[in-house]
Amino acid sequence: MKTRILILLTAMISMVGFSQKNEIKAADKAMKSGNAAEAKTILEGAKSLIDGADAKYQAQAYSILGNAYANLSEFEPAINALNKVISVEETSGKKKFTADAQQRLSQMTADIINAAVEDNNNKDYKAGAEKLYMGYKLSPKDTIYLYYAASSAVNGAHYDTALEYYNELKEIGYDGSAVKYSAVNVETGEVEEMDEATRDLYVKAGTHKDPKEEKTPSKKAEIVKNVALIYQQQGKNEEALAAYEDAIASNPDDVNLILNKANLYYTLGDKDKFKELMAKASAMAPDNPDLMYNIGVISMEQGNLEEARAAYLRVLEIDPSYVNAQLNLSTSYVNEGNSLIDEMNTLGTSRADTARYDELKKKKDDLFLKGSKVLEEALKMNPDNEGVLSQLKNIYGALGDTENFMRIKKLLGE
Repeated sequence: MKTRILILLTAMISMVGFSQKNEIKAADKAMKSGNAAEAKTILEGAKSLIDGADAKYQAQAYSILGNAYANLSEFEPAINALNKVISVEETSGKKKFTADAQQRLSQMTADIINAAVEDNNNKDYKAGAEKLYMGYKLSPKDTIYLYYAASSAVNGAHYDTALEYYNELKEIGYDGSAVKYSAVNVETGEVEEMDEATRDLYVKAGTHKDPKEEKTPSKKAEIVKNVALIYQQQGKNEEALAAYEDAIASNPDDVNLILNKANLYYTLGDKDKFKELMAKASAMAPDNPDLMYNIGVISMEQGNLEEARAAYLRVLEIDPSYVNAQLNLSTSYVNEGNSLIDEMNTLGTSRADTARYDELKKKKDDLFLKGSKVLEEALKMNPDNEGVLSQLKNIYGALGDTENFMRIKKLLGE
């Protein structure tokens, strides 16, 4: 009796093995005929049999399944299946399919990154971020993928995910600086970027000349700044301040970090700290027009019009053609003038109210005229700037200055 039972068990095992072989053979045939979907269906249906098979059949089945998923752009299950191949053969010591699995994983990285680029172009930032992170996990040496994953998450306002990626970048000590290699194409005269070896080869061959190397700046400050801004966006102000402290300690010369920290203090109601940091930023780079412009923008956002104007005027001392400073300086006068209209609208018809109305109207018109003068100066250097022309048209329309209104309309081609 015992002998008969043993014979039956042996027969059952043989039948299971035969079934596994048939399923794998059918899936392999489907793959070779270009039908990845069929191969996937076959092997997913036989998964319980395959997982109970010996290492040889498991490795072969997961190799086919991984390639099927990859062909169908189902990247995550493809990675899992191909890693299963490597794991199974690592345990068994027989590495028949490992090299192919590793090669396919390497090839898949490019496919995943290309798919992520397409996702981002379609504004599907969540999917793009996930694929970029997947690409980084497949190729950990390419830390730039993790950086782009964080950027994609920020673009989609997926801040918790972005924080995870940024913190991982900090943990691995990501710097982001690089060296760009370039040379001038002798035939076209254009500067071309390429890797160092190719550049040197082309220069040696005489097709290129004037080789140059340029180091791009570190991205550490940007990463910490973005972490702080995300915390700020989420209302986690203490964490944001700590992140700014961390960033400034690492990058004490980055005035924009000082400005961002100052703005946060203003939001928190600490105006003394705000002014202290704004003064520090101004002292750090008094001749930097972009910095002074940013100071003007922040001051204007906080309603400090006099400080904003002082900053914009300083910008124009440094660079008289800085059109955005001219536009914002003009806007500061217009906004102040508009702020008087509410009171004007509340006044009645009494003699006192009429006198007050006339006083406010003159003050408003004078402010509008100041704004128009700034823009008329701007037109001398930027005669075709539509922003300047449109704002001037609006000012002259509000002033009832028909002659100048029509002049500007004509310049706008209206």
